[in-house]
Amino acid sequence: DDLIYVPISTGQKRLFRTSVPGMVRFIMVKAVSIGELENAEIQITDLLRQRHRMATNQENDFTIRNLTQMMQTAIRLTKLMTLLLGAIASISLLVGGIGIMNIMLVSVTERTREVGLRMAVGARGQDILLQFVTEAVAVSLIGGLVGVILGFGGSLAAARIAGWPVITSPFSAVVAMGFAALVGVFFGYYPALKASRLDPIEALRHE
Repeated sequence: DDLIYVPISTGQKRLFRTSVPGMVRFIMVKAVSIGELENAEIQITDLLRQRHRMATNQENDFTIRNLTQMMQTAIRLTKLMTLLLGAIASISLLVGGIGIMNIMLVSVTERTREVGLRMAVGARGQDILLQFVTEAVAVSLIGGLVGVILGFGGSLAAARIAGWPVITSPFSAVVAMGFAALVGVFFGYYPALKASRLDPIEALRHE
């Protein structure tokens, strides 16, 4: 008992406020297959032009939209947003990597005597290199872990506030930590190499 039936002209005029009673705002049509979409558009265009009694050189007074085209547009926008976010992430990684390299260079300078002492008691250049690369990776992993925690926490907070569904993937966290480790290796290698090539005697004399 919750249905009300009215004439279509009355509904258009009184309920939907159509300026011209009897006018149809849109018609949804389904093609028999994806391959027939183009033919369906051509047939619908010809039929509407015939029903609207339009001349050959007259422009269409209607618009036909293909949902496939709208979907392709949405896919292109999604790819564009992915590239934009990727560019922002790349810049963030570059800035973070430069920061790690500067920190490690300062650490090498401040610990020059320590490096010289280790070399004097038998440490090889490879050992020094591995030590400082490991420290750079550790710093990167700590930063990556903090970023993952803040990212998941921010997503959950936004979902609770806005009521949006959140999909969390452990794989994305693993990938993020992997990239953090790669950044640590790449940007920490030069300071570590510099430390491994120090002259033990000069390093021990360093103030």
